[in-house]
Amino acid sequence: MSIVKRAIPFAIFIFIAFTLWRGLALHPTLIPSPLINKSAPNFELPDLLSSNKATNKDFLGHVTLLNVWATWCFACANEHEFLLQLSKNENFVIYGLNYKDDKTAATIWLKKYGNPYKKVAVDQDGTTAIDFGVYGAPETFIIDKKGIIRYKHIGAVTALAWEKHLKPLVDQLRNESI
Repeated sequence: MSIVKRAIPFAIFIFIAFTLWRGLALHPTLIPSPLINKSAPNFELPDLLSSNKATNKDFLGHVTLLNVWATWCFACANEHEFLLQLSKNENFVIYGLNYKDDKTAATIWLKKYGNPYKKVAVDQDGTTAIDFGVYGAPETFIIDKKGIIRYKHIGAVTALAWEKHLKPLVDQLRNESI
């Protein structure tokens, strides 16, 4: 009986240690999205820089990068310069989803640092971001010409992430016919 009493805590310790060790192998930016290969959620939000509306219909007819960002987001500021470079590429369009942010601050921020976005949807209460399954900013979605979400990138878009994950898919989708 004494051996069994000592073995139970040891077995529990081994189980917990194994579980924690296994968790180290997980990558925090590879959270699967249930929206992959499904239509982008319907939305109609004000455009930050015009009196127009931004809607999911804006994604139709071209490959789209939808970047969820905010002025309070440190990682968003880090990726911004790279997004400006990407916005010069005519093979896709970048739209912004300004997430739970102050509209005035966002407008000033884009004027100061540059605007890589064709439109910026203002999602002040975060409802549309929730519909997209956003965990936090920044996140970027690749949406095909039919408005179907094909990829979700969690975290800042860097040159490495672009070359390794996003660009190959954008190139593939760009060459597909509607």
